[in-house]
Amino acid sequence: MIDHNEITALQKQIAKSDDQTAYVQLYRIYFRHLLRFARSFVGPNPVAEEIVSDVFLQIWNMRRKLHTIRHLTVYLYTCIRNHSLNHLRQQQRLDLLPLDEDILLIPGTLANPEQTFITSELMKAIDLAVQDLPPRCRTIFQLVREDSLRYREVAEILDISVKTIEAQMGIAMKRISKAIQPFTGDAEIAAFYLPFQKK
Repeated sequence: MIDHNEITALQKQIAKSDDQTAYVQLYRIYFRHLLRFARSFVGPNPVAEEIVSDVFLQIWNMRRKLHTIRHLTVYLYTCIRNHSLNHLRQQQRLDLLPLDEDILLIPGTLANPEQTFITSELMKAIDLAVQDLPPRCRTIFQLVREDSLRYREVAEILDISVKTIEAQMGIAMKRISKAIQPFTGDAEIAAFYLPFQKK
């Protein structure tokens, strides 16, 4: 989970003294999350890493103003989204292929289980259920569930309404609940999902 107090402190260090150690630390905190998000648009190819690197180069180039960004997490995800969409538009022109949200490749993973009752079989069932979600629903679920973003932050990043986030999370939780019913009871299902219903 991303510690926002730590992020704010690193922003100030980088902006105030060009602190490269703080910059590398910031990069390490976000890299895995942003890489997965980039891959949700461009698929599992080296372009995703280039996009993350480009965004962090942009961060370093604007480091003197870095402390003025109030919500760096939202800012970074939005940059990744914009860079990814720009890449897809450019690829569309080169390949003459239609850009359709439904064809975006999104790897489905569910990491860091927080409940000790979750068995490996249950995790496999959850992972399969996440992979089977529609692409946009899967992206939203992963941003909320895995990256610990709030609904309003995801809405801002993806440029959609909070109501859409709520609806998509409802769909995701309903499908995953159904997938894990053979392994657990209703009370445990509620306990599993309660922490992630964040506005």
